[in-house]
Amino acid sequence: MLTGGPLDVLTGDYLAELTMLILARDRLKDAGLGYARTFLRQAEQCLGLAADRRVRIVVNAGGLNPARLAEAVAELAAKQGLTLRVGHVEGDDLLGRAAEFGPRPGLLAANAYLGAQGIAACLDAGADVVVTGRVTDAALVAGPAISHFGWAPDDHDAIAGAVVAGHVLECGAQATGGNYAFFREHDVTRPGFPLAEIHADGSSVITKHPGTGGAVTVETVTAQLLYETAGPRYAGPDVTARLDTVRLAAQGQDRVRIEGVHGEAPPPTLKVGLNRLAGWRNEVVFVLTGLDIEEKADLVRRQMAAALGRPPAELRWTLARTDHPDAATEETASALLRLTVRDPDEKAVGRAVGAAAVELGLAGYPGFHLTAPPGPGTPYGVFETAYLDAGSVPHTAVLPDGTRRAIPAPGATRALAPLTEPPLPPPLPAGPTRRAPLGRVLGARSGDKGGDANLGVWARSDDGWRWLAHTLTVDLLRTLLPEAAALPVERHLLPHLRAVNFTLTGLLGEGVAAQARFDPQAKALGEWLRSRHLDIPEALL
Repeated sequence: MLTGGPLDVLTGDYLAELTMLILARDRLKDAGLGYARTFLRQAEQCLGLAADRRVRIVVNAGGLNPARLAEAVAELAAKQGLTLRVGHVEGDDLLGRAAEFGPRPGLLAANAYLGAQGIAACLDAGADVVVTGRVTDAALVAGPAISHFGWAPDDHDAIAGAVVAGHVLECGAQATGGNYAFFREHDVTRPGFPLAEIHADGSSVITKHPGTGGAVTVETVTAQLLYETAGPRYAGPDVTARLDTVRLAAQGQDRVRIEGVHGEAPPPTLKVGLNRLAGWRNEVVFVLTGLDIEEKADLVRRQMAAALGRPPAELRWTLARTDHPDAATEETASALLRLTVRDPDEKAVGRAVGAAAVELGLAGYPGFHLTAPPGPGTPYGVFETAYLDAGSVPHTAVLPDGTRRAIPAPGATRALAPLTEPPLPPPLPAGPTRRAPLGRVLGARSGDKGGDANLGVWARSDDGWRWLAHTLTVDLLRTLLPEAAALPVERHLLPHLRAVNFTLTGLLGEGVAAQARFDPQAKALGEWLRSRHLDIPEALL
């Protein structure tokens, strides 16, 4: 990004729900840790280049210890003979207020999602590098825009536009063809990273440096806009961006304009992410080959039940029928039987489970073997959310000269109220249909929000949108994805994006760190949906 073309600000998003738990465990071992050490290794290579090109750096790599990372960056700059002004943002760490969140055994981290104003204050004071803890991902882009254009806190439309641009950029190459449903249409061997040209009114153009791989199209941007959002209102600490007002337009090769974004006052509360250790887990995968797969699986279950005696608190069996009849290779003749166990007691999922599995090696089903020897139990975490009044959470910008500036809570807030569902487009006329995978005509992008899964689906044409809006209902989604059959599911229409966005509440259990599901972050949920067959109008195929 520093060498490929002009750049004013380079941002980096290092934090995810699981990352915060990893950093919290680091901090348990050493109170001086708790930040993303990978950033320091990257900075060692790039600080001089950024300084030469006068590119400012804004990252949330501070994690649970932004003050220490800011010190480390300043030390690194000094070793390289650079004079860099480093600011940082703090106040998000609320672990000292754990009692306010009720009984949470094993709580390791409690962090509020702060907004962009602290970043803007550091940049206003001349910072070359700004390090934050837990801020919203989009704040890394909105903060520089607020500073550059001098937007007031109530310039909601402009800030909302920058937040939308930040959301498009936050996952890097996901906006330039990475993880893209129609990846075969572009060379994504090594996609470039996206950049946003942001304008004074908050509109932007998403593009990438010339000569880099991948592509920036209306659909690659649509895919990222739908990622990990829950509905038309995208609420944050600075503004609530109305995703149902976003308009996208191609502006030439690898250039997509975002405009028309409407912003509302932010909600009166801040989201707080709570990470805690909840117990221990282990996993054993049995390989079942050839004939009688179901009977072999049943034998393993009965033998393990007898060997374990008192089973762990949670015991789950999953049989993946990856086997093929009359297979040409042993691997393709085999199925996988996965045993996952969880318990508050490490001993209950450690040696006892591994020994029970291994000791069946000469007394089990024919062809007995495992994908790997069983290991000891490993800790698993749980991610939960809470909400606090925004005014009760400190937000402090520590300027490059050491001055501490308190960032006030937004003066105007607005509680999130349900929106009226937009009208459906007219349905497609009746016509011949053909049984085919949904992915022939629809794109999808999915991800996680704590224990919930987000699934965005978009159509590739206006006629496709008419069909999608009328066809892919909540009931049909539950039929196509039986794992969601008993779960609360919400559907939101986004006509300007020709998309519907679903939230599947509870699909991921207690979040990614709990690993309660085969795909614990729901990254491939959309691709599963696209693989399901339905009667599709031939006019779309």
